[in-house]
Amino acid sequence: MDSLVPGPIATALDLLVTLFVFVIGLGVAVVIVLFIVDITQNRDAIRRNYPVVGRFRYLFSTLGEFFRQYFFAMDREEMPFNRAERQWVSRASAGKDNTVAFGSTKNLTVPGTLYFVNCPFPTLDTDRAETEPMVIGPTCRKPYAAPSFFNISGMSYGALSKPAVQALSKGAGMAGCWLNTGEGGVSPFHLEGDCDIVFQIGTAKYGVRDAEGNLSDERLKALGDEPRIKMFEIKLSQGAKPGKGGILPAIKVSEEIAAIRGIPAGKDSISPNRHPDISSVADLLDRIAHIREVTGKPVGFKCVIGAYGWLDAMFKEVARRGTESAPDFITVDSGDGGTGAAPLPLMDNVGLPIRESLPLVDDIRKRHGMKERVRLIASGKMITPAGVAASLCSGADFVVAARGFMFALGCIQSLKCNKNTCPTGITTHNPRLQRGLDPTEKAVRVANYCINMRKEVEIIAHSCGVPEPRRLRRFHVRIVGDDGRSMPLNELFPSPDPADNDPAAAASAATKQRDHVEAENPGDTLVPEQA
Repeated sequence: MDSLVPGPIATALDLLVTLFVFVIGLGVAVVIVLFIVDITQNRDAIRRNYPVVGRFRYLFSTLGEFFRQYFFAMDREEMPFNRAERQWVSRASAGKDNTVAFGSTKNLTVPGTLYFVNCPFPTLDTDRAETEPMVIGPTCRKPYAAPSFFNISGMSYGALSKPAVQALSKGAGMAGCWLNTGEGGVSPFHLEGDCDIVFQIGTAKYGVRDAEGNLSDERLKALGDEPRIKMFEIKLSQGAKPGKGGILPAIKVSEEIAAIRGIPAGKDSISPNRHPDISSVADLLDRIAHIREVTGKPVGFKCVIGAYGWLDAMFKEVARRGTESAPDFITVDSGDGGTGAAPLPLMDNVGLPIRESLPLVDDIRKRHGMKERVRLIASGKMITPAGVAASLCSGADFVVAARGFMFALGCIQSLKCNKNTCPTGITTHNPRLQRGLDPTEKAVRVANYCINMRKEVEIIAHSCGVPEPRRLRRFHVRIVGDDGRSMPLNELFPSPDPADNDPAAAASAATKQRDHVEAENPGDTLVPEQA
């Protein structure tokens, strides 16, 4: 009997049946092989007791982080940054409307929540004041008048990809903020955007080391002669890994990166856990003075605060030597800061968070009469206006962020920074993955994020009744305690400066400052001095 199906179709069906049987057979063979492998191995108890099926545990554990982000986690649940925070950065960097409707999704009774104290007579738009550039290193041959209170924190070329550094540099130039190189040295890509650069000197002294790994005055002088490099920062410690040096896996150490850093290519780049030549506050002040003398530019240091008695000792030594010996700035990094790679115990449990360490350092600075001489920079997990404004209330002169700008570049918080597999091209040197990151387009997003951050911090300041963000004081913010009630920051951390604790004293200080400005610039328009 002839087939009811035409010949070509029958042949195709026979082929599909054969292919189906082959695939099923291959699948069964794979399962048998995996069963034998699992039941005979002795490294994993789950796979030995539950061969083949036990493997799904690891598959689901791997996929879980992605499913949680997109399907299960609420807007305010994720760590280290939740969806609401990331979406604010995304809209700000895209230049989109950042208003929300109906009401806040944030639980305002959780301990640690910030309340800013609004004024019954907020600052009118006509009375707002531009935040003036602040001079860092007034005793240097080449002091730096920093134009922006919000800037880009240290991220090395090597930890970041070439297009990411290019985008940050160009975006910083557009926004008028500085870009910190991180401890990996300055690359040609840092300089492409013609932005202000802060050169960070890590414990391995990448970019300023000689053949033996010691600090090279020749290289320092060359960097000091570069007009785009404005300051030098000695990194004593980092928020995510205090007491541990930087880690750049061998897979990221290309020939180009090795040449910039002055190290062998293709080998792990691991910095010492501290500067071998700095073992006391006297050594630190000596090193600051030396770098400042060679470069002629402001020099400060970055640290995570744990023990803090050494800061008192340092300022006492400064008083003995003279105020010109003081560091030009101190960058306080938070114990919950970020990094590309760090041991979990250090990341989770070492170092004070910025909310506690920042007012502590500010108090020490003020007790020693160094507020105008030593600038204070806050760093660590401040990617939204509330965090930045709270740091200014706590005494910071500047705030720097790294991960906020990574989100502006397109980071999706995949937590693959140390794997060279970053899907957005930000922390990978895989050309295929880098292809998705267009430096020209991302530079605009970087600039938008910085500009909109400053704008919305100003909105908070105006709501509190001050004309510009640096006039924010500790009494302008309250923090929710364990009992659900809020307390003013100036009661939690009383300041030696009366203007931080008392609105009347703040108004008096503002009046004196206004009179000083008026005397120097009699044609200037005055702004309200209300606290």
